[in-house]
Amino acid sequence: MNPIRYNDDLVPAPAQFIDVLRRSTLGERRPVDDLDRIESMLAHANLFVTAWSGETLIGVARALTDFSYCCYLSDLAVDAAWQRRGVGKELIRRVRLRLHPEARVILLAAPRAVDYYPAIGFTAHPSAWVMPAG
Repeated sequence: MNPIRYNDDLVPAPAQFIDVLRRSTLGERRPVDDLDRIESMLAHANLFVTAWSGETLIGVARALTDFSYCCYLSDLAVDAAWQRRGVGKELIRRVRLRLHPEARVILLAAPRAVDYYPAIGFTAHPSAWVMPAG
């Protein structure tokens, strides 16, 4: 396998993004069959950190942030074949490096990842609310 290379300012192409979502658990909960929505998701996020093995995107952190107070980490996807190697932790570390030191990183955990986030320093918040679509 190629060594992992990280990029802090590259927006992946829609096909690359869809591919890594499908190779992670996030493809089940993202509109991977709706190219217009994927393109919009990529166009309107303002912070990306990506992980690559050769020319293959193996991980992505996609966030919306003001860089000062808060950062919503909307997607943290790592190819299942590359999980448990520190890729997700490194993506988050690099996101945090782009933020003010006191900015908070906020996310909604995928069902299969609820045990991962406390293990890397996140705490659950008892008053988060989500309004369903529609």
